[in-house]
Amino acid sequence: MAAERVPVAPTVVLKDLAAFLFDMDGVITRTTELHIRSWKRVFDEFFAARGGTDHPFTVEDYRQYVDGRPRRDGIRSFLATRGITLAEGDVSVGAGTETVAGLDGAKEKFFRLELTESGVETYPGTLDVVRAVRRAGLKTAVVSASRHAPELLETAGIAGLFEARVDGSDIIRLGIPGKPDPAMFLEGARRLGVSPARAVVVEDASSGVEAGKAGGFKLVIGVNRDGPPGRLREAGADIEVTDLSEIELR
Repeated sequence: MAAERVPVAPTVVLKDLAAFLFDMDGVITRTTELHIRSWKRVFDEFFAARGGTDHPFTVEDYRQYVDGRPRRDGIRSFLATRGITLAEGDVSVGAGTETVAGLDGAKEKFFRLELTESGVETYPGTLDVVRAVRRAGLKTAVVSASRHAPELLETAGIAGLFEARVDGSDIIRLGIPGKPDPAMFLEGARRLGVSPARAVVVEDASSGVEAGKAGGFKLVIGVNRDGPPGRLREAGADIEVTDLSEIELR
């Protein structure tokens, strides 16, 4: 009888690397479910005001059209799948209006309610990797489309683990495109003072994986916690794991 094969842990050799750039939601913080519930409420209310729909917002919609993208890009991308185009609008006129800005404002409101009720938890496996690469002398950054990134990192007490941060506010302030364009990760590498060719991207969204590959980063690690196996490999990840604790650092 043949011996049972023991899975070999993915290995990352740190010798020739200079930095790790981490997405936040779903990689560092356990906030993905908060986002999904908030988005579902936004779109359920939107469609209900239009008389309902046979195609409500789903977890798969979140993964394909919203996750990792700037908020308004996600709104446009998802609604396009339902054949809907909205005016951009002005968030100051109220979150309930039928505009991209109005849905943006509704998402902000619902997410803050979720955050107040649930708080911020982190993934120990990710933080173990962050601390390990820092001990090895590598730099670390957070690259997230979320405008809440500074607040969430501070609330979780982990902001000091990262030398740089690029977030949703930077997208607006600098006028750079969000993921899957590599601009956010390239800006993160620039702020760390490292070449993408010596840096690792860690992502849980297909759009983020695509951004890492397009940016010419040395390695892209996909953290696929609950999606179909292989989905981030298909997007271009060099390594796919369900948690960073599965990776062996050398």
